[in-house]
Amino acid sequence: MNDSSITAQIGVTGLAVMGRNLARNLARHGYAVALHNRSPERTASLVAEHGHEGRFVPGESMAAFAASLKRPRAIIIMVKAGRPTDEVIAELVPLLDPGDIVIDCGNAHYTDTRRREAELRTHGLHFVGAGVSGGEEGALNGPSIMPGGSAESYRTLGPMFESIAAKVDGTPCCVHVGPDGAGHFVKMVHNGIEYADMQLIAEAYDLLRSATGAGPAQLAQTFRTWNEGDLESFLIEITADVLGQVDALTGQPFVDIVLDQAEQKGTGRWTVQSALDLGIPITGIAEATFARALSGHAGQRAAARETYGSALNPQAAGTEFAGTEFTEDVRKALYASKVVAYAQGFDQIQAGSEEYGWEIDPGAMATIWRGGCIIRARFLDRIREAYDADPALPSLLVAPYFAAAVSAGVESWRRVVAGAARAGVPIPAFSSSLAYYDGLRRDRLPAALIQGLRDNFGAHTYRRVDKNGAFHTMWAGDRSEVSA
Repeated sequence: MNDSSITAQIGVTGLAVMGRNLARNLARHGYAVALHNRSPERTASLVAEHGHEGRFVPGESMAAFAASLKRPRAIIIMVKAGRPTDEVIAELVPLLDPGDIVIDCGNAHYTDTRRREAELRTHGLHFVGAGVSGGEEGALNGPSIMPGGSAESYRTLGPMFESIAAKVDGTPCCVHVGPDGAGHFVKMVHNGIEYADMQLIAEAYDLLRSATGAGPAQLAQTFRTWNEGDLESFLIEITADVLGQVDALTGQPFVDIVLDQAEQKGTGRWTVQSALDLGIPITGIAEATFARALSGHAGQRAAARETYGSALNPQAAGTEFAGTEFTEDVRKALYASKVVAYAQGFDQIQAGSEEYGWEIDPGAMATIWRGGCIIRARFLDRIREAYDADPALPSLLVAPYFAAAVSAGVESWRRVVAGAARAGVPIPAFSSSLAYYDGLRRDRLPAALIQGLRDNFGAHTYRRVDKNGAFHTMWAGDRSEVSA
């Protein structure tokens, strides 16, 4: 319904697919939704095609749009991240009153969100950075929503967002994450985990196809079977769909006619950059991000194939990939590696929370990721249980359930990584995840030698295992040790 006399309860500016679907979702849940887009034709088409779904209040100008909203105004911005978002905010601010709420539901960098929140606060406005996961389908039918910002703003937004979010066991997949940039930070890490999850699945597919000679249709059935067990997740489910797809034009498996160069929108890269700043080793996520980058270097790949060839090591491939038990080994290795990816992601969330004083509840993040979002998976319930049992859990890998699961699969994990290395199948995410597991549990790491080298060439000092303080060895002199 299009009625310009209605005072809208929430507004959406930016009506590309995600903004359009969020507006429809809100209208379907009984909210009067103000609409605005720089191109009025897009606003008109939404009303024409979906006006029967609820109450829409179109505004041709930003001023008319803002005037149609009841106070305190709540306005969702759904435009491209970066300068376009800043431009919309600059246009909106003069039209707003103290107490109004501006919500960025795009994939913004959390540092931009922190900057915008501080700036709008000086105008008496609330700025909320809300991560929204689930893609076009989720935006329309129930996403996972990760809003940051002030507690006061959530008192207004919470009922609306929780009503339109996905529900699992009656619980909305939406919670107030924390102040300023907390929501966008958590969404960024969610996307980093998503990168790792997809890379691990792709590596499992590549290994199985190389090992068994099975075609995509057969492997689709393998993934369907896996989706009935502890690997059950949205990504495993759609992997089976993609592998089972046949290209209508050629009759070939769909996966074989797609160019093998993966794209990215930047959130994986942001996750890795942030982890470096925080000093958190998210090796699986980093390798997944670098694997996408490598896939895009077509010229280098072509030159390497011409120089070295692309065939597997035939002797190793014949022995390392022999036997039907290899498929089960890959399944166990995939599960263990996924645990590592999630463990590293939750480590980063906790580190970011401590750095910025956000007080993020990791168990709550696991709860709202159970539905709507791309990384929704059965074992998120286990993650929530782990943090409920021990809020100070040092790592998911030491939680009893995950410790048992990883221990049960570690020998399979080693066989898969060793076999792939000998055969020449690249599995960077599997390999780095295993190395992380081994590094984490090792009683003594070669970092001691690195500290010695740093002290030798740069007098960077070192600490000892047997007494407190920092020390330096006079490497160029008599090699005596002095306190630093």
